[in-house]
Amino acid sequence: MTDQATRPEGMSAYIAVTAAYWAFMLTDGALRMLVLLHFHTLGFSPVQLAYLFVLYEIAGVITNLCAGWIAARFGLTSTLYAGLGLQVVALLALAQLDPSWTVTVSVLFVMLVQGASGVAKDLAKMSSKSAVKLLAPSEDAGLFRWVAILTGSKNMVKGLGFLLGAALLALFGFVWAVLGMAAILGVILLAVLFAMPPGLPKGRKGAKFSEVFSKSANVNWLSAARVFLFGARDIWFVVGIPIYFYAVLSDGTEEGNRGAFFLIGTFMAVWVILYGLVQANAPRILRAKDRTDDALISVARGWAWALAVVPAVLTAAALVAGAPHLWLTVSVVVGLLAFGAIFAVNSSLHSYLILSFTQAERVTMDVGFYYMANAAGRLVGTLLSGLTYQIGGLPLMLGVAAVMVATSALAVGYLKPGPNGADKSQPTQA
Repeated sequence: MTDQATRPEGMSAYIAVTAAYWAFMLTDGALRMLVLLHFHTLGFSPVQLAYLFVLYEIAGVITNLCAGWIAARFGLTSTLYAGLGLQVVALLALAQLDPSWTVTVSVLFVMLVQGASGVAKDLAKMSSKSAVKLLAPSEDAGLFRWVAILTGSKNMVKGLGFLLGAALLALFGFVWAVLGMAAILGVILLAVLFAMPPGLPKGRKGAKFSEVFSKSANVNWLSAARVFLFGARDIWFVVGIPIYFYAVLSDGTEEGNRGAFFLIGTFMAVWVILYGLVQANAPRILRAKDRTDDALISVARGWAWALAVVPAVLTAAALVAGAPHLWLTVSVVVGLLAFGAIFAVNSSLHSYLILSFTQAERVTMDVGFYYMANAAGRLVGTLLSGLTYQIGGLPLMLGVAAVMVATSALAVGYLKPGPNGADKSQPTQA
């Protein structure tokens, strides 16, 4: 059988999907940083800030559950276009936020807009990740390499988005920053609409919604591991660490706030870019070309437990310090960068294994279910991020993260190699 990816339309479709996904994630990262920093300066508490992102994550859970069926029914390009278009609408809506509104009205409005953005993100993500399974070459660990490149480069772009969002807020203010991003993404959507080459499946009318729920034990255990893995990341990433750094860096003046914005945005950008860089190189780090899927399952267990060590050590450091100190802040920065590198290998392994476990005819279903679990983890992490930081500060937040990583490692331990584990079949071409 000829690999679809070796044909020009297959490679062109992969490039077009990747470019569209990059554009989307740049605005997604920038929007998150804009909302977080803008509303923090308006006096929102950590819990209120977490509320702003709750509907975003709830929407992700629902969208991923449905998006797999929608893509199977109507085609991958339909869900990709819908994701890009909805993000443009969400950005335009957010620019209508009125400073004279009460806190309650503002929170509800931003929650609704973020919910729409969450739907958009997961439509685009599911489309892009599913496309890799169908387009990647099968030889020389081609699937692992292609999914690692897509995921890693996406996260590097999202990291630049964090920096872009902080910079736009400091230089142009909230409204103009949001409108500028909407205009750029709108142009990219039009370009993709007119330039998308053939190569992606158009959908099948007989697809049933009940097919979304997987009967594969490996898909289900990997999805459970994903819940706790991303919950452990977002519990500090969404609210706690940015607010901790703001407390350490800002002196309360307008100039001090501006400087804190740039430094926080820079750290978040560097973290996500490092994360993406390691993800993109995960096949090389793991020597995936020389390892079977069974061996990679065993490797995943070791990397999962290695990750749990980092937040545990940081929790101990925060407890010893008792209050913010320079050495604690430096330890947190170094520790979270180490967390990002190890987390990236874990995430990349998961992203490959889900595509390895599934079959081509139900790839959108399994990927949608898997990313529903991913979104559920982010939802839990988002809720706990504001709550744990407000109740117990840095020690409680990092301690809960350590427990969640350990739980994820336990779930990875249930993955089974061999005929009952990873799917060894070649993908049928759509």
